Amino acid sequence: MKHIVVIGAGVVGLTTAWALLERGHRVTLLERESAIAGGASRANGGQLSYRYVSPLADAGVPVKALRWLLDPDGPLRFKPEARWHQWRWMLDFLRACRAPVNARTTARLLELGALSQSAFAELCRSAGIDAGASALRAPGKLVVYRKPAEFARVAARTRALGTDSPEQALSHQECVALEPALAHSDAQLAGGIFTAGEAVADCHAVCLQLAERLRSHGGLAGIVQSEARGFVLSQGQAVALKTDQAEIAADGFVLAAGLQSRGLGKSVGLNLPIYPLKGYSLTAPISAQHRPPEVSVTDFERKVLYARIGDQLRVAAMVDLVGDDPCIDPRRIASLQRAVRAMFPQAADYDHAANWAGLRPATPSGAPLLGATPVGNLWLNVGHGALGFTFSFASARIVAELISGRASPMKLEGLQLAAA
Repeated sequence: MKHIVVIGAGVVGLTTAWALLERGHRVTLLERESAIAGGASRANGGQLSYRYVSPLADAGVPVKALRWLLDPDGPLRFKPEARWHQWRWMLDFLRACRAPVNARTTARLLELGALSQSAFAELCRSAGIDAGASALRAPGKLVVYRKPAEFARVAARTRALGTDSPEQALSHQECVALEPALAHSDAQLAGGIFTAGEAVADCHAVCLQLAERLRSHGGLAGIVQSEARGFVLSQGQAVALKTDQAEIAADGFVLAAGLQSRGLGKSVGLNLPIYPLKGYSLTAPISAQHRPPEVSVTDFERKVLYARIGDQLRVAAMVDLVGDDPCIDPRRIASLQRAVRAMFPQAADYDHAANWAGLRPATPSGAPLLGATPVGNLWLNVGHGALGFTFSFASARIVAELISGRASPMKLEGLQLAAA
């Protein structure tokens, strides 16, 4: 049995701590904020998109990005920084915008998504996660397309998968039949791709439940509110974590602290290629008179997702490359308001929606960084981007298995620091 310090108490850190405890390790969980899961896990999109995992970096995206930047309601914003890290990340992103690279990354992420789906089910059983309290359900995911040419291309690829595939290509009329709330939409839809089995849940509620289960687990050494400052090294091995309160000695350390992981890695010579993709959401209450979508819906061209989470409608979007700025831009919230009022005008009380912005740590390729580092006893579970909730259960299992001296349950090509 090892004593492992997990740095970060968002969904990635919490699931990692639980996976380590279940494998017999003693765990200390460190979080610098006063609240659990207060960052990117707080009010994200809530979709568990196990099969809809195609990374942002793809052929044609650089050209699309130019159009997005000129659109006031476009999904992308960019603010140049006088920092080499931003420009280096963007250059690496452009290098990844090739069809072969995207295909390899997507294949690995599909495998990670499938593993995460089973790992989440296992965690719900072992930790006793209450599906009702976390608003967990599996209504499926409908990705709607506005442009006929784009939909025709995707529909042909979907139909080629055959009848055994969980994906179905649907006409506009079939989309409305599947999700009647679309009948009130102003959008002119060419069609949609429906994937059965995809789920939604309140990530924050899952995190709070899991934190309670951790506190009652016999192997937990404690949840410590403190800020990590760096590591104590001995002969190339991490032997203690420096914090703003004291040093914590341990047998191993897991970086699962989102963007903070970048600075902590740099303190021991690791260049973690992660950059914040700033996203926004609004959460609107649903009352008896409203007609919300029951299926999880994503607007492909607008890059906006809609998910009913209990008695609330979550609307999330945006990829803002604006540095480490957590502030809410009212223009982006206004854009989300326009989008949801046009797509689902009768779905919720938008006048009383709660607004949120979060910084999602992403790699240029879109694949997370998992496993060992050149520094002994230091492990990574970072860089999940907009799919942290989806992938957290699988990445926790992988890292816990590796720390336990066992093989990863899946190949890690493209998911390790050397491949970033």
